[in-house]
Parts: sequence; structure tokens; C-alpha cells
Amino acid sequence: MKLSCQEGLVPGATFVEKLKNLEAYGFAGIELNGGHLHTPEEIAERTAALADSPVRASSICGGNTAELVHPDKTKRQKCSDGLKRQLEVAAKLGALGPITVPIFNHNDRVPDLSPWRTRAQIERDLLIEMLLPLAEFASQLHTAVLLEPLNRYESNSIPTQKDGADIVRAINSPGVRLMSDVFHMHIEETNSPAALVAAGTTIGHVHLADNTRKEPGSGDIDFKAIFTALKSVSFTGYMAFECGLTGPGAEVLPKSAAFLKSCME
Repeated sequence: MKLSCQEGLVPGATFVEKLKNLEAYGFAGIELNGGHLHTPEEIAERTAALADSPVRASSICGGNTAELVHPDKTKRQKCSDGLKRQLEVAAKLGALGPITVPIFNHNDRVPDLSPWRTRAQIERDLLIEMLLPLAEFASQLHTAVLLEPLNRYESNSIPTQKDGADIVRAINSPGVRLMSDVFHMHIEETNSPAALVAAGTTIGHVHLADNTRKEPGSGDIDFKAIFTALKSVSFTGYMAFECGLTGPGAEVLPKSAAFLKSCME
């Protein structure tokens, strides 16, 4: 298991400086901001910087719509096309892939057609149909779409690890993997370590934050239990900080990284 961090949390005036700081802080990876990967120049800058750094690109977050199950076909297609572009960028930069959620609560949603089909059932089936061609595309590039369950206050489409893992298993392709976020799990799961064990090898990437949604070690999540669960399912991927910080990054990030490494021992 390797620590990563979203680039926006890292001090540094340039991407090169951010990579140097992450290396000094004890991180092995960087989670790229998808909003900074739209132009050839932005991609070239990151490609060159990563080539000269031991810090690797772990994943891509943001920079695309989250509307795979939007009732508007045009918006669904736009989201899918955006994920394809990010998968291509991930392949170039050596990242596993982009993170996506099916849809946020504030977006328009498909109707509830009970008793024939509930909204949850419709969204689940639609999500699988949207992900199948993306899975094939990602597999060809040796990348993956990283599907993230969110807590009920942000999206009730697939709120639990089981919801997400069931989708990944239904697709049955290395081109779609589960993205497990311990902050969202702290809200939705009654036993987060057990939920990770049940999700098993569907897990491709992890987001780290404490229950405060600040850096790990600032709250009460049992990270030793989280890491024990991940080790038990042979997870060896990246775990990226996606959180706020309680202080300056130059102080907080190395301290939190050291705390997490002690929890892994």
C-alpha cells in the first residue's frame, strides 16, 4: 500500500515543486487534478515532471461531469466521453484511472417508476450499461474507471461499499474498480473494516480523510483497522489524501504521512 496526495493540497508554485515536496514528506504518489489536464501543454508539463520524479501519478480526480445516470442522454454521453479522455491521459501518465461517481443528489435524476422499478434499480441498471463500454475501453489501455460510493448527503445512488462492489462484480472487468473513501464509509458503514473485506479485490484505489474530513490523525477513525482490512484482501494500490488540512501543508502532510505509516506497521 502506498500513500498519495491530491495535488491541490501540496505546497509548491509549480507541479515540479509539488512532486519534490511530496517526496520529502514521504508520499509515493500524487492524485492529479483533472481540471489541469485539458490541454496538451498541461499534460506535457506533468509528463516531463513525473519522468524526473520517484513520485508516481496514482489517479485522476475532478475535471469531468458526474452524470453517468443523468436522465438526459446528451449529458450521459458527455460524461462518458470525458471519462474516455481521462482514461487516455491516465495511460500516458501512468495513473490507474479517473475517479467518478454516478451522479450527485443536486442533479436531475431519473424518475421513480414504482412498482415497476424504483429509481435506485433504474440507476443501477443504467450505470452498468454506461460502464460496460468504458470498461472495455479502459482495459485496452490498461487503466480503469474508479467508481466511488458517496455518503447519502452527497449522493444516494450507490452509498455503500457493497453497492459499488456489486456493480464492479456485475461488470466483471479490470476496466472498472471500486474507489473506497474512508470518510464516506465512516458515515454509511456500520463496520468499515468489514465492508472493505467484503469488497475484497474489487478495490482499486482508496481515499483517505479522518471523520472530520481533515487529514488522517486529526479525528477518530481507526486507520490501523482500515489498513489491516486492506492487507487482508491483498490491496497494494495507492491511498490518496482527499481532505482539508488543519494547518499548513508543509507541517501537516509529513506528520499525517508518518502517522499513517506507523498504522501500517
